[in-house]
Amino acid sequence: MRFASVRVITSDVARLAEFYERATGIEARWLAEQFAELPGESCTLAIGSAQTMALFSAGAAVPESNRTVILEFLVEDVDREYDRLTGLAPEIVQKPTTMPWGNRSLLFRDPDGNLVNFFAPATDEARARFAR
Repeated sequence: MRFASVRVITSDVARLAEFYERATGIEARWLAEQFAELPGESCTLAIGSAQTMALFSAGAAVPESNRTVILEFLVEDVDREYDRLTGLAPEIVQKPTTMPWGNRSLLFRDPDGNLVNFFAPATDEARARFAR
């Protein structure tokens, strides 16, 4: 089994795709008007319209209501990303902070209120975990 993607359901695919293009530098691939993907090195961020849930015959995903999942991106320099994202991200939740497990972390919200973590290993032990 291979973990392939995370999908965010939104009421405005274009707005969210543009935000993530600017935040990550990854260009979105548009597979349909209501569905875009940002293909990362290890996982794809998929962005789907709330309309796509009808194709599954389910209304289980509700846009702009997530308060449990964090979308995490490994970056080179958290502090540089903080400077770049200030003004782009609607809300900075936590300025760059070194966490007890050795990662330097920046938490912010995307335009739908989803929590995003840009992080980088900051200790030798944390770097060793990501060297695998």
